[in-house]
Amino acid sequence: MDNLKNLDLNLLRTLSVLLAEHNVSRAAERLHLSQPSVSVQLAKLRNMFEDPLLLPGPRGMRPTARAESLREPLAVALDALNEVMSPLQPFNPSSASLTWRIAATDYSEATVLLPALPLLRKFAPNARLSVVQIAPRLIARQCDLGEVDLAFHTADESPEGLRRRTLFKEHYVLVARPGHPRLKRRITLEQFCKLEHVVVSPDGGGFAGVTDTVLAQMGIQRRVMLSVPHFSFVRDVLSRTDLVAMLPSRLARAGAGLRIVQAPVDVPGYEMVMLWHERLHRDPSHQWLREMVGAAVNASGQW
Repeated sequence: MDNLKNLDLNLLRTLSVLLAEHNVSRAAERLHLSQPSVSVQLAKLRNMFEDPLLLPGPRGMRPTARAESLREPLAVALDALNEVMSPLQPFNPSSASLTWRIAATDYSEATVLLPALPLLRKFAPNARLSVVQIAPRLIARQCDLGEVDLAFHTADESPEGLRRRTLFKEHYVLVARPGHPRLKRRITLEQFCKLEHVVVSPDGGGFAGVTDTVLAQMGIQRRVMLSVPHFSFVRDVLSRTDLVAMLPSRLARAGAGLRIVQAPVDVPGYEMVMLWHERLHRDPSHQWLREMVGAAVNASGQW
């Protein structure tokens, strides 16, 4: 890299044209420079490479052996630099063949990815999605290392330092099977606490969630009889038992055949966001992906 410290790239462009034209006047014309200016640049090139580079001959200037050895690598280098400096090309999803790596929970798979998938398959049929289970404490590192391109998580638990966009605001509803014998009419808080509940504990085995925090502040508690690690299993449990659950509304409505009831307790909701690293912020393909996800979530309707 020390060889590039004081390099003037314009000199390399001049050398490339001189090697093509073998004539200072014609080279000056192509470069839109005066002949004296090109002559000055040729002198600098000779000093840089410690070689005459071009010598007078019967039919114009003839390149030296050193100049001939530079011709091919110089052309490759200038082409590469031109590509580096070219403006970003618009992303064409119909012909794109790439893989997006997405971190999500089963909840965000159902409420974000599932609505987005038809759009992605329609407009980017050759693109692939690699969906991995989200590890909240590792999101920032995974994005930094390029192991994850996009992640979906709750705003309050998302790490700092990542770009984010709010997808929607979520609230909780009480969910049970149709015909549940104790939910034929609106229930009281006391009746709510006597129901048998199932909770989702992503870390495994916990029997308390945000609903229990609210109830504890009121000095009461509910009966939590089952703890599971995934939301998807809860819907099957509710359809086959008399257990009930406080579920995010979008997930509850995505489960066909379940009954949604207004709970007699006000449980704080949350914001769902998508997260990505700064290095991908201006990438055309990633911008397109984020817009498709946002459009799909909006089109899925307000619950």
